[in-house]
Amino acid sequence: MKVLLIGATGTIGAATARALGGSHTVIPVSRSSDVQVDMTSAESIDHLYAEIGRVDAVVCAAGGAPFVGLTDATSDDFTTGFTNKLGGQINLVLRGLHHVNDGGSFTLITGVLAREPIATGSISSTVNGGLESFVVAAAAEMPRGIRINAVSPTVVEESMPKYGTFFPGFRPVPVTHVAEAFVRSVEGIDTGHTYRVGY
Repeated sequence: MKVLLIGATGTIGAATARALGGSHTVIPVSRSSDVQVDMTSAESIDHLYAEIGRVDAVVCAAGGAPFVGLTDATSDDFTTGFTNKLGGQINLVLRGLHHVNDGGSFTLITGVLAREPIATGSISSTVNGGLESFVVAAAAEMPRGIRINAVSPTVVEESMPKYGTFFPGFRPVPVTHVAEAFVRSVEGIDTGHTYRVGY
């Protein structure tokens, strides 16, 4: 199976590349790889698909949103989150439909903040919740037997030094567990499903 993996050098993306690489041909995409994409640009996404050609699965382990307290947040902060993680992943699907083979799949990434709020997390909560709703709705209209799912991890152990203070009292999960959820989405039969990892 030919798998396009966006965010391949991040903590979650690298673990997912290792998990998928034993059984599939993984095409890694990141800011530092030979093949790159700007998820905020529809033109860049189109260029990516034209360069790669047809694939069996598209996996996204990239995208972010600002961590800003609600009283300090601006509409521009929300727009940044919408454009990057929400709109970027939606565009990967919309612009990738004709590049994914029959019976293929898309797997997006959301996160625990869709259901478990934290201080400064309102933008991420909004974006993650929107992505999960998109997956449910899009699954009902996907053509040619193409599936779509999302992986929603809690904070991962390997990222605790950087993000741990944002998640007080949360129990971190090994990144390998998150990678397993991506494998399940790519190789399984589910569609319209969000795999919660660690919560």
